[in-house]
Amino acid sequence: MSVAHVVLAVVSALWVGFSGVSLARRAEFVTQPLVDYGVPRAWWTWLAVAKLAGAAGLLVGLAVPAIGVAAAVGLILYFAGAVLTNIRARSYKTVPFPLLYLVPVAVTLGVGLAA
Repeated sequence: MSVAHVVLAVVSALWVGFSGVSLARRAEFVTQPLVDYGVPRAWWTWLAVAKLAGAAGLLVGLAVPAIGVAAAVGLILYFAGAVLTNIRARSYKTVPFPLLYLVPVAVTLGVGLAA
């Protein structure tokens, strides 16, 4: 495990964790787009839990690599789904926002697998 992987995993986990906490606290900058895209409110808690579990998994993955890989893959799929949701809603200007979370997680996974 390289220093770069550890730093990327911690920064990515904090970044995704921030997003999860923001959704759990129902921050308007997170929830308003969900309303606009038609995401049911009943899903919001589960989406926040998925982000928080993924963030925790990235950190646990520093000790148990298989969990880190699973968490990273799960988060990549989560944020790819967010990109598709934006596209489906024809909100093309907001497509970059989920990519701001997807890319660091994908880089973390790549560096971790290369190490």
